Amino acid sequence: MNKTHKRVSTTAILYWLVMSILFFDIMIQWNKRWESSIETDAEGEAGQEHQDIMRLALTFDDGPHPVYTSLLLDGLQERGVKAAFFVTGENALEYPELIERIHREGHLIGNHTFSHVELSAVGQEVFLEELEKTNQVLEELTGEEIIYVRPPYGEWNQEIEELCGMFPVLWDVDSLDWYSKNKDAVIRRVLADVEDGDIILMHDSYQSTVDAALYLIDQLSEQGYEFVAVDELLFD
Repeated sequence: MNKTHKRVSTTAILYWLVMSILFFDIMIQWNKRWESSIETDAEGEAGQEHQDIMRLALTFDDGPHPVYTSLLLDGLQERGVKAAFFVTGENALEYPELIERIHREGHLIGNHTFSHVELSAVGQEVFLEELEKTNQVLEELTGEEIIYVRPPYGEWNQEIEELCGMFPVLWDVDSLDWYSKNKDAVIRRVLADVEDGDIILMHDSYQSTVDAALYLIDQLSEQGYEFVAVDELLFD
């Protein structure tokens, strides 16, 4: 009787030991799956949050201007916003300290030819010479290779791109600030047309543009837009 009782007790102990091991193994596996599902949900939410961010890029042509570029830079710095400045070589030579400031404050600098020439008017050879001359000026001032170009009037072709090896940056929204030179008109035009992912064309040559640009940054930021350097939109 005692031997039988001992055998039964030993079997019971082994049974409960095996069941306990299985139970703990199941709990461990369940816990891993639970943690994995939380991580997946978190990644999904992060990805969705990234997709929900609406981004815009401000670009300014024809500068630098001795008065208005500085005012614009002050406003951008106060708001923590980066922009792109497509400058002419002749203005860069005349106001090198502004090119250095634009670069120092982290804005993108691009080529807008040396004297704002139109490709169809001067021909391919002269146009390429203007790009090269401007690149030399800008690279000497910034210490960096200039790879982006905003062709005046948007005139560009594949052959020019292959020959100069630069990346053209056009635009989605033209503020026509050069035409109206009126803050309210510029604001109305941009707000009417702007959408997520747009590149906005402006010119840092007028007080009205400075006022409009800073107002647009404040207004569109309140609507959930984030302003980024244009290369972030081009290659994201």
